[in-house]
Amino acid sequence: RDMDEKDLVEGMREYISLLQKEGRYSSAKSYQDAMNSFIRYSGTDRIPYTYINKDTLRRYEAYLLEKGCMCNTVSTYMRRIRCVYNKAIEDGDAEYIPGLFQGVFTGVESKRKKSLSLENQHKLMTVKVESEVLRETQLVVCLLFQYAGMSFVDFAHLKERNIKNGILDYNRQKTGTPMRLEILDTAELMRKELMGDKRPASGYLFPFLSGTKTGYEAYLEYNAALSRFNRNLKALKKAAGIASDVTSYTIRHSFAMALKEQNVPIE
Repeated sequence: RDMDEKDLVEGMREYISLLQKEGRYSSAKSYQDAMNSFIRYSGTDRIPYTYINKDTLRRYEAYLLEKGCMCNTVSTYMRRIRCVYNKAIEDGDAEYIPGLFQGVFTGVESKRKKSLSLENQHKLMTVKVESEVLRETQLVVCLLFQYAGMSFVDFAHLKERNIKNGILDYNRQKTGTPMRLEILDTAELMRKELMGDKRPASGYLFPFLSGTKTGYEAYLEYNAALSRFNRNLKALKKAAGIASDVTSYTIRHSFAMALKEQNVPIE
């Protein structure tokens, strides 16, 4: 290729580096995954912007689907490529092509059922388990639900100061949105059972994070904790005789659906 011709991979690497400097490690990984996938498809890591056209994108989409990727994965990869391509247009490094990404899927596939039925929620929260690890996992499931469908990232980062006079007060890790709710008596009993006499030296309320990591190391530690929890959750759902997939997000979605089914207003 012409040595002066601008490169998609170069652009993506620059943007990934920027995200990492901003501490947005999850987003950086998403762009890294998209870049690696497109490199595998292209068979080279030298991909000029002129290579990106409607036919290339349609063939790439077909390649992903043939590999068994879900529609949402296809959409994520396409949107990551689109973002970097649009930045290249702004910088004068890529040509504007009307409707370039209109022929491929960039939406959200919502047909997959992510919530559990009330029956399966009950099974997950009450099935008798012998393993201490599974009982601890079960208690976390119950607390995530009773903390108004709290996400695992918020749960893992809770500190003692977030609970005061029966009120849980915290800010969402993802958005910074302030959250405030009353703690049910049942939730407090479960929290005490989960923790026993343990008081994490980390300063966190629960013992998922060491409190000694910063930056990218902290991101890796959290992801390891989330992976362990989801593995334990998989074993718990098997013990409960539940066939559908269950992850930490399933609990959050199930809480929202439980409210919706009881006609609680969306607002």
